[in-house]
Amino acid sequence: MNIAIDGPAGAGKSTIARKAAAKLGSVYVDTGAMYRAMALLVIREGIDPEDQEALEACAAKAEISIEYRDGEQHILLGAEDVGGLIRNEDVSRMASRISANAAVRRKLVSLQQELAKRTDVVMDGRDIGTVVLPDAEVKVYLTASSRIRAERRRKEYLDKGEEAPELSELIRDIEERDFRDMHREESPLKRAEDAVLIDSSFMTIEEVADAILSLVPGEEA
Repeated sequence: MNIAIDGPAGAGKSTIARKAAAKLGSVYVDTGAMYRAMALLVIREGIDPEDQEALEACAAKAEISIEYRDGEQHILLGAEDVGGLIRNEDVSRMASRISANAAVRRKLVSLQQELAKRTDVVMDGRDIGTVVLPDAEVKVYLTASSRIRAERRRKEYLDKGEEAPELSELIRDIEERDFRDMHREESPLKRAEDAVLIDSSFMTIEEVADAILSLVPGEEA
């Protein structure tokens, strides 16, 4: 049983997918974290995201993997756990830019598909239902208004005791990222024809998780 959850940045995909996976006893695969790990490597190596040749070489040598320890997902770049280093805006912007690169996508999509072949997964991203897992038994397109998503992102900063960008700046960043994700040539963000649309703007985490669980045969929310 594979569940694909797609949608724009800040829609709550990771939080919801993690909760749904826990309730189902499935493995949660955060594909966005994998692209962020790749973005971190690109930043560390000082690679221009417009340099196709350099990006392809970087993707070819990148060692990105997922491990589960005590039920928690760990994103590894080589042997380094980079989970705590990939959630800032610089990495987020770079991830959006390099995710359009065909070599980067081929590398990470292959890993994601291998995971789904081995076990039941709940996987979230931008092209899970359309490209990575087109045969997933359950597909969801999770969205929310750009303002709501920006408010959520700003709250994340504040909850961590960090200085938060202005709301208008976050809205602009989110809308620019949406445009890039939806208009990139390689695997653009779009709703699969058989995906159920869920707008989480005014729903709680539990309500969204329950809505997804209700789509799983034999499961009750």
